[in-house]
Amino acid sequence: MNRNLTFKLGAIALLILLLLIPLLMIDGVIDDRQQRRDGVLEEIARSSSYSQQISGPVMVVPYRKVVRTWKTKEKSGERYQEIGEERGRLYFLPERFELDGQVQTELRARGIYEARLFHADNRISGHFALPVQLGIKEDFADYTFDAPFLAVGISDIRGIENALKLELGAQRLDFVPGTQVGWLGEGVRVTLPALDTSKITELAFGFDLRLQGTGSLQVLPVGKTSRVNLAANWPHPSFIGNFLPARREVSDQGFSADWQTSFFSTNLQEAMNRCASGDDCEAFNSRSFGVSFIDPVDQYLKSDRAIKYALLFIVLTFAGFFLFEILKSLAVHPVQYALVGVALAFFYLLLLSLSEHLGFALAYLLSASGCVLLIGFYVCHVLRSVRHGLSFSAGLAALYGLLYGLLSAEDYALLMGSLLLFGLLGVFMVLTRNLDWYGVGQKPAKPLEFDLGAVQ
Repeated sequence: MNRNLTFKLGAIALLILLLLIPLLMIDGVIDDRQQRRDGVLEEIARSSSYSQQISGPVMVVPYRKVVRTWKTKEKSGERYQEIGEERGRLYFLPERFELDGQVQTELRARGIYEARLFHADNRISGHFALPVQLGIKEDFADYTFDAPFLAVGISDIRGIENALKLELGAQRLDFVPGTQVGWLGEGVRVTLPALDTSKITELAFGFDLRLQGTGSLQVLPVGKTSRVNLAANWPHPSFIGNFLPARREVSDQGFSADWQTSFFSTNLQEAMNRCASGDDCEAFNSRSFGVSFIDPVDQYLKSDRAIKYALLFIVLTFAGFFLFEILKSLAVHPVQYALVGVALAFFYLLLLSLSEHLGFALAYLLSASGCVLLIGFYVCHVLRSVRHGLSFSAGLAALYGLLYGLLSAEDYALLMGSLLLFGLLGVFMVLTRNLDWYGVGQKPAKPLEFDLGAVQ
């Protein structure tokens, strides 16, 4: 290979490496703006309410138990009985638990950043089935029971938007703040009427809970059989937690989803017993499921994904530039390569700044159009041909279109990228199939001159 071609390829490779510097700086700007956005979202959530998890209801029955202990006097050896008192609680989960929720989302803005809040209008109902003597097998006469209460854990009680009233048959009972159950966390409770422990007690309950939050809404399926239905006007749900919906429908207008669980799948009764005894509460609280209302792919994530293709994009553009140079026998200076490369890098900065105000699709269109027009105008003069400049601009526009397709088709990005590279390699090989690479960049040899007078 001749020296001119070697020098040109080396200069192009060096330029590509130098262009990594502005690309890394732009990538840092993307990370910085994303962190600033996350900080603003945290401030909005702090001033309104965080992600919400509904845990309960759980019925709590406080008790006092007479404890009789036989002791022996040291000197006389006489035995006597000492009577003490032990305090504790019995916990019961519902036999059936149902939640029907209608969720509306709204945007709250602070500066150029927006946070998505949700308002969930929930109807919670079900029933408890308490066993005879509350399941106590030992001497029941030793037990005295205080007023039972129903506790509902709500992770951020600032989001409660209505006055909570428990419907217990014909009665309407008021909730008060606080669960008084440490492992349920924050929430509300309501005192229940005295229980008839001489027979199986059925308690049907229901109440309405309007709840505001940000981020996600999760439900702990506390019933032996649980059914949860959520519907919202959010078209991009991300279902989270330990259980996926048994049925879901997602459209441009929103989604609806149904979950159904039982103690066979959740093992929640055993997890609650371990938690109540103080051993481990993580297993109990982690058996929740729900939906996240966070935009799964925002402009920062898309910009970050776009800049990951920047090096490939620059290499392909330089390859097209080099192809014009060798096929048309044109001389393009490395400085001209550098200016085109800087224009390609500025595309990502334009994309980031415009997407914060216009949305990613429109920002991409405007940024790509601006770069194609600028580079096309410049290349027309570099290649000394409007036709060649327009051809190069058309190819560059096609590359931007293919890049947008790669960003949009996340599941097929690898396949599309592989096919794109294979196709471009094939085009390059076809166009250079008859090219004499040893002769690229060499000056044509001067024709031989004969001195006829000397011959004579």
